[in-house]
Amino acid sequence: MVGTADEGRAAPVTPRRATRLAGIADAVQAAGRLDVEELADRLGLSRSSVRRDLAVLERRGLVRRVHGGAGARARAELPVRYRDTRHPEAKARIAAACVEALPHRPMTLAVSGGTTTTEVARRLVGRSGLTVVTNAMNIAVELAAHPGIRVVVAGGTMRPESYEAVGPMTDRFVEGLALAVTVMGVDGISAAGGLTTHDPAEARTDRGLAERTQRLVVVADSSKVGRVTAAPILPASRAALLVTDVGAPAAEVERLRQAGVEVLLV
Repeated sequence: MVGTADEGRAAPVTPRRATRLAGIADAVQAAGRLDVEELADRLGLSRSSVRRDLAVLERRGLVRRVHGGAGARARAELPVRYRDTRHPEAKARIAAACVEALPHRPMTLAVSGGTTTTEVARRLVGRSGLTVVTNAMNIAVELAAHPGIRVVVAGGTMRPESYEAVGPMTDRFVEGLALAVTVMGVDGISAAGGLTTHDPAEARTDRGLAERTQRLVVVADSSKVGRVTAAPILPASRAALLVTDVGAPAAEVERLRQAGVEVLLV
């Protein structure tokens, strides 16, 4: 039975539940369709918990409810508040290694939106002489109060999934930039498919940042390596450095290196 519109509405989305929601959404997206019973067995949950979580995910537009379970939605993208709970240890290692690899001098640095790039931004605290340009509202808030870091924020239409400003206003702002380094998060990176994300407007903004930077650094956990999503940004060879974790597929890492990308595994 498909749940009612009110099902699951009262339960708060705690960090633990956000992790569970992300796991359910990932499983449905990968399979295309799953029954409640199969999801419950896979994830060790009760049937009632799965039904409540599916109701939340349906309201967020991340799955579609069908009789007895849920089906995948095209181009479904988990909001940041859910993605932030996935692979936290890997993202922390990636961010630390990325910041260590950045030049230790005053510079203008762009940081795009995403959970791993947010971790990078947090680790910039304590550096001096930085101008950080970002179109991600959460990253701007993270850095705004810290001395030694000047924050420049792009305007535009905010995407609720990533807290990023996108659109014509954002793209006009990006056209006037001159950047030493851009740290970019992606939803997929592969030698064949290049750098990709879910949203075409976000892809245009990311492309603009990359075209105005001297060095493009991509940060992505291993689940993104070898993956291709809907909106292409640039060929993978445009990235000077990919920082990812040791879980990345070895064959894809080798293909990226052959394409001219330096890959740092942490």
